[in-house]
Amino acid sequence: MIVVAGESLIDLVPQGVGDPLPMLLPRLGGGPYNTAVALGRLGATVGFCSRVSTDGFGEALLAGLRTAGVGTSLVQRGPEPTTLAVASIGADGSAGYRFYVQGSADRLFELPPQLPDSVRALALGTCSLVLEPGASAYEALLRREAGRGVFTLLDPNIRAGLIPDADAYRARFAGWLPYVSLLKLSEDDARWLGGVPEGPAAVVLTRGAAGLSVRTPGGLEVSVPATAVTVADTIGAGDTVNAALLHGLAARDALSANALAGLGAEGWHAVLHFASRAAAVTCSRTGAEPPYAWELS
Repeated sequence: MIVVAGESLIDLVPQGVGDPLPMLLPRLGGGPYNTAVALGRLGATVGFCSRVSTDGFGEALLAGLRTAGVGTSLVQRGPEPTTLAVASIGADGSAGYRFYVQGSADRLFELPPQLPDSVRALALGTCSLVLEPGASAYEALLRREAGRGVFTLLDPNIRAGLIPDADAYRARFAGWLPYVSLLKLSEDDARWLGGVPEGPAAVVLTRGAAGLSVRTPGGLEVSVPATAVTVADTIGAGDTVNAALLHGLAARDALSANALAGLGAEGWHAVLHFASRAAAVTCSRTGAEPPYAWELS
């Protein structure tokens, strides 16, 4: 099993261009949530670990997980409201967000008991590692599970508007790196953090239309171009990359630091190409709608 831990929320996506008061369409979202759904659609055995509201939005989020084949036994529930993210879409399809997070359910996440022995990988990131008190619980989960040998993927997916003290966050981020097997960053993330860090067994950098690349401590560097597509928006594209990386590595029995180090240029090229194709499908559709396995066969 692969476990994805972090927030779920509702994206409010504007419909139409140029309207100062556009109609907002609610879509299921949140970086970790999208990653879990993408893994489920790709056919992985996956569970979601979070705190989800008992409100109507929370029920819809749980239904979306179950429809995608994602296990929900690790989901905590609470009466607090669901986080909302109001999206703005640029001319190139890129998305910006304003978050409404005060008192929401996902930030009250509590550290669960040790994950089942069947868990091979744990993925975390985005708002869940920023908003307290849940952020400390997710951080503890990362450290604990990495300490017992679980493969870990971290996608910081920086939302600067949610980070009150940038220097403090950067220092905290550096403290996570010894517990991270695979780090996935966008170019924007890397610039905000001050560069591409070292430490994990591999770092994957996404470059939008310029494609994806990977760098390992052994000096291996592999790049693939982006898959050409007409972009509707980029919501969920990075989350789809997370899922495709984990799924591709699992298919090659490479969900360990040692296996990752031995993957080689050919293996990484195949994994990155698969991630590029998967992200392209997501970009071709509005909102976070990752592909199903049959769409990539």
